[in-house]
Amino acid sequence: MKKLLFVIVKAVIWLISILPFWLLYTFSTVIYWAIFYVFSYRKKVVLSNIKMAFPEVSDVKAKQIRKAFYKHFCDFILENIKSYSITAKEVKKRFVYTNLSILDPLYQQGKSVLLWCGHYASWEWASILTDRIDHKGYGVYKPMDNKRYDALVKRIRERFGGTIISNKQIAKTLFRDAKEQTYSITLMLSDQTPRPVVARHWDNFMGVEVPVFVGGEILANKLKLVNMYLHIEKPKRGHYLATIVPLDTKGIDNKYPVTRSFLNALEGQIKEKPEFYLWTHRRWKHRKTD
Repeated sequence: MKKLLFVIVKAVIWLISILPFWLLYTFSTVIYWAIFYVFSYRKKVVLSNIKMAFPEVSDVKAKQIRKAFYKHFCDFILENIKSYSITAKEVKKRFVYTNLSILDPLYQQGKSVLLWCGHYASWEWASILTDRIDHKGYGVYKPMDNKRYDALVKRIRERFGGTIISNKQIAKTLFRDAKEQTYSITLMLSDQTPRPVVARHWDNFMGVEVPVFVGGEILANKLKLVNMYLHIEKPKRGHYLATIVPLDTKGIDNKYPVTRSFLNALEGQIKEKPEFYLWTHRRWKHRKTD
């Protein structure tokens, strides 16, 4: 029964993925109306997160941000499904890297890069980077319990030449590459939420003290990786601009300055265009209170 359900789900994903973009976004609008007005999917969670991050905004403004977020969120979901069959040529048109030349001197120096990224705009299409660079490309992810769906997700994310590595295997992989003098760029979603009992460090994120992962910074220090931030903008529907920015730690008084620099960069984007952050993400699930 489970196998049959998977086959059906896979068929539906394929059918949606072959829709032309104009129809895909029409479908996205229909889904938005359904989950926002009919099913009220996580509306209270989203509003609570927005109010926590922006306590100064009015209820009216917070609800406007929430509505804009859901419209983007539905686009994002269907764009991910579209990734099942979209061509590399089409992704390159819609997800544009503005400054890949910043990597050239690093290649020449034989350096590997840790590319920090948040749940902002569209991080899934960022994988097209591996189709445009000379280094190996890795993406870090947390494996799913269901092996069939896990294999499907990996297949989609590896379509453009990158390799998806589990969060428990990435350190081993990068240490092996360093020993073999193989250079890479690793994309890591770094605004995840560790459980308080295993958190090494707490820091301020959007005005709230929360546990943060610092494994990326520790790994980068050990392997002398170059820390960069993936700054993604959404100028219009279905189109993204990605700029690779060095993470500047000058003047940061923190036990983990690279992690703090990443949080600063992500916060700057959220404050400028809050509707593109993943507010359904329980980033503030664990927090220190008065």
